[in-house]
Amino acid sequence: MLDKVFDSPSAALADLVEAGITVAVGGFGLCGIPEQLITALRDTGVRDLVAVSNNAGVDDWGLGLLLKTRQIRKMVSSYVGENAEFERQFMAGELEVEFNPQGTLAERMRAGGAGIPAFFTKTGVGTLVAEGKETRDFDGETYVMERGIRADLSLVKAWKADRSGNLVFRRTARNFNPMVAACGKHTVVEVEELVEIGQLDPDGIHTPGVYVDRIVVTGSEKRIEQRTVRPG
Repeated sequence: MLDKVFDSPSAALADLVEAGITVAVGGFGLCGIPEQLITALRDTGVRDLVAVSNNAGVDDWGLGLLLKTRQIRKMVSSYVGENAEFERQFMAGELEVEFNPQGTLAERMRAGGAGIPAFFTKTGVGTLVAEGKETRDFDGETYVMERGIRADLSLVKAWKADRSGNLVFRRTARNFNPMVAACGKHTVVEVEELVEIGQLDPDGIHTPGVYVDRIVVTGSEKRIEQRTVRPG
């Protein structure tokens, strides 16, 4: 069986990264992001990236690291409200942004992973989201066509994996990660725990190993995006 386990994030990304590629990244806010793979991608120095992710992290963590070093040319996102550097670059015309409704973005990646080139949705009809896109009527309702997303490289964070790449996500970290894992031509996953084949309950596997090319075990740095407390 092909050994999918690599010693480090940088080794797992070796020969998969080049200028101008489209990179899909899992996570929601700072929850379930492949933080060590993002850092390794930054350290390659590769530029002109198109990043597909629900959001852009914060200024000093997640995809904010790649924005800080100006390695991202374009963001395909649905929410970017926590990143001041993203806002600055966008308002200055230094960063191209393609906004998507959140459900549409998720479905675009799911469709790409399923081999579906396009689909129709009612979300965004009659708004800026639909400008320049094909529309069609079904049963008296107007729908807008959205293209599936197929990334050159997908970066994913999972809780557990076995050596064949079967993945289990933990709670909220099971957000965009399954769709990101499926839509990449090459998918690299960082996990907190690696187990032997046969140790995962087949009914509890969220993403089958057929979608996964490389695995690296990392320590997770669980930062809090916005800390909110109440008086005791």
